[in-house]
Amino acid sequence: MPAESDRNPATDTLTAERTYLTEARAALRSMRERAESQSTNMAADWVSQQVLSFQLGQRVIALADHIDIPLFFGRLDHDDEPRDLPRTLYVGRRHVHDDEGLPLVIDWRAPVSRAFYQAGPKDPMGLARRRRFGYHGGELTAFEDEPMDGRDLGPSQILTEEIERPRTGPMRDIVATIQPDQDELVRAELQQTVCVQGAPGTGKTAVGLHRAAYLLFTHRERLSRSGVLIVGPNRAFLSYISSVLPALGEVRVSQATVADLLGPPAADEEPEVATLKGDARMATVLRKALWLQVRKPEEGLLFVKGASRYRVPDHEVREVAAALRGTTRYGSGRAAFAQRLAHLVLVQMEQRGEAPDDRVQDAVARSKPVKHLLDQVWPKVTPAQVLFRLLTDPEFLSDAARGVLHDEEQSLLGHRRPGRSHRSAKWSAADAALLDELTDLIDRTPSIGHLVVDEAQDLSAMQLRALGRRCATGSATVLGDLAQGTTPWSARSWDEVLRHLGQKGAVTELTLGFRVPREVLDYAARLLPFIAPGLGAPRSLRTGSGALSVRPVPDLGLAAVQACREALDRQGSIGLIVADAAAPTFAEALAQAELDHGVLGPESDGSGRLLVIPASLAKGLEYDHVVVAEPAAIVAAESRGLARLYVVLTRAVTSLTVLHTEPLPAALR
Repeated sequence: MPAESDRNPATDTLTAERTYLTEARAALRSMRERAESQSTNMAADWVSQQVLSFQLGQRVIALADHIDIPLFFGRLDHDDEPRDLPRTLYVGRRHVHDDEGLPLVIDWRAPVSRAFYQAGPKDPMGLARRRRFGYHGGELTAFEDEPMDGRDLGPSQILTEEIERPRTGPMRDIVATIQPDQDELVRAELQQTVCVQGAPGTGKTAVGLHRAAYLLFTHRERLSRSGVLIVGPNRAFLSYISSVLPALGEVRVSQATVADLLGPPAADEEPEVATLKGDARMATVLRKALWLQVRKPEEGLLFVKGASRYRVPDHEVREVAAALRGTTRYGSGRAAFAQRLAHLVLVQMEQRGEAPDDRVQDAVARSKPVKHLLDQVWPKVTPAQVLFRLLTDPEFLSDAARGVLHDEEQSLLGHRRPGRSHRSAKWSAADAALLDELTDLIDRTPSIGHLVVDEAQDLSAMQLRALGRRCATGSATVLGDLAQGTTPWSARSWDEVLRHLGQKGAVTELTLGFRVPREVLDYAARLLPFIAPGLGAPRSLRTGSGALSVRPVPDLGLAAVQACREALDRQGSIGLIVADAAAPTFAEALAQAELDHGVLGPESDGSGRLLVIPASLAKGLEYDHVVVAEPAAIVAAESRGLARLYVVLTRAVTSLTVLHTEPLPAALR
């Protein structure tokens, strides 16, 4: 047995912390077992049993212990013992307590955990010491203490290693590495809409996801009823982020693309037409087009009951229609029109000494004479009927667009016929947003409690309006980067985005990057004066010496294969990003070289260590090693090609290799 003087205090501390981790995992296992053993027989009826069973199932899933995910990552030692809490607190991804209910791990979202992210030498927030833990897989391998005595010890090595750790597969949570400015955004109040302009690698997507987790923790009951929705640019992106919230114990969050919400496009469309259809002015055109369906009454109402006849003259019918027209949604206005006509009949019944009640009024409103007049004056229509007529009837379009769209724009709208009838029409992505607008004008769209929109700068005004309707009574987290706007209708300001969403909020700019090496970020930032001259250049905390390689090559295919082969000898994921049309060619080159790989598609999950990535799908994704083949081809493929190239060049978190046979864009030479 070693002498007392030979013992290593650090080793003893590490052993004690490992023992505590084992105890915490055992306690979490007990919590899960208790949840599994709870019975649904206590419910009063079958429906309640089903609801309770679902809730218990969700609870069991949330208590899953993923052995490769650290259960806690920090420890707080307070100067004084907090009320109702131990002096020492462990901070982790979820709350864990022992059989007696005493906390072993405090959820990172709890108010007392805020000190882990916000405390510093200038404001220790009641802490004597902050301890961080390092892990390899699920094994606790290191710890690092930061005394809160006024000394600035510089950057944390454990924190730096966690940020720079190579990755494969889906995006990881960042609860162990959230920075103070990110924490402020994450913990913003539910009623507050937060808009984040984030340069590449600043963690804006992670901020949005962690804010969703924080709000679900803080407002569990309210948001469990109203719901939280994450909207991303494509299925590949949603697959990439899909593991973050479940790792934090949140399994009841919906994820969708705009196409999932509005309907998948069945037809392509010229960019200039799609841009016009995405213009906010189309909301006015659609409203006018819908209300043009209401016609001026040409006759009165005759209702017969037995031997009695009741007449509502045409001028009273016109007054009723005029009073309702445009003051409510079309569908509810139609129902109110029938009820008001019926009410006028009931007034006459009462004048004749009868005593009709509400049932009589409903019967009159459903009668054939009222239905006939209703169909003549206020016909029942579908969004597809209205939009089809608008796009195929120049005279109708002229009436609806008068004073809103000029003649050339009206001609452009009628450039592509969607089909022979509204039933067989093939709608584009831009049409889907117009149909959604009409749907809401007819009947109100249900609202959710909180909406997270990522890459919001790429959405048209009409798409933003569609999303805004879905959080009309809630709040939003809006994420993006104006410099990464790649659609022809990309937003030029966040005030514009918030206005179309129908939300009010402050815009916070994140310019300090943690993931993309400085050398890579500085290289990509050469494009900013050409794509977003109003934005400042982003900065990176990572030096990244040797992270960038730009070289002309005689054979692009061979050079790409060789670069991927070299990257496979290193740790982490590899993305070969190419112009969309070239993806099959490079995939074939990798196959001939017998390099195991996948090809990222709009609906694929992006699994695999080496992926060929069409440039249009790269947004929001990260890879340890990125190989970009022929930047000129990426730029030439679309109208905002330089912005697309900026996106592509900022996907690397360890190394970037740029290969080209054609001259580079002038800004990069």
